[in-house]
Amino acid sequence: MKFLEQNIPGLVLVESKVAVDVRGDFVKTYHEVMWRDAGLAFELKEEFYSTSRAGVIRGMHFQVPPAEHAKVVTCLSGAVMDVVVDLRVGSPTFGQSRTFELTAVNRNVLFIPAGLAHGFIARTEGSLIHYKTSSVHSPEHDRGIRWNSFGLDWGEAAPLVSARDAAFPGLAEFRSPFVYETQG
Repeated sequence: MKFLEQNIPGLVLVESKVAVDVRGDFVKTYHEVMWRDAGLAFELKEEFYSTSRAGVIRGMHFQVPPAEHAKVVTCLSGAVMDVVVDLRVGSPTFGQSRTFELTAVNRNVLFIPAGLAHGFIARTEGSLIHYKTSSVHSPEHDRGIRWNSFGLDWGEAAPLVSARDAAFPGLAEFRSPFVYETQG
């Protein structure tokens, strides 16, 4: 596994270990010791998946304290443009977004620390996204920012967005409870 730190502090793209032979392939996406040695503390509390039609945007989601969580996201089938926005007050990248192509072919895994909003747009029909989170879903702490409020070109003229996601406040209206803490 390779751990590639990104320009948003704490955000890490993980290149999975892949073994291929005549039977097919075997992909390792998580190894506790390797992740810990890479500085990624993650304790699994809940996991789930979603399937989406091409052109669907899901996001931008997060949970606020005290139920905030880190996420580990993988595309198991199809392809998505995965998106994160830094919501941590005091972060050198506060309000900035970053995108990643997560596909069943590249097998990359994204580690998203608490304090970042997360979403994606499905690029292919039936895109299957698998999520692991470090806390369980808490409806009273579940929040989001509107998908089109932070200047990202999603590459889709008429995306399919849920009423809930369309009703989230814009980034400029959101008062973040997240505070950036430097490591060290």
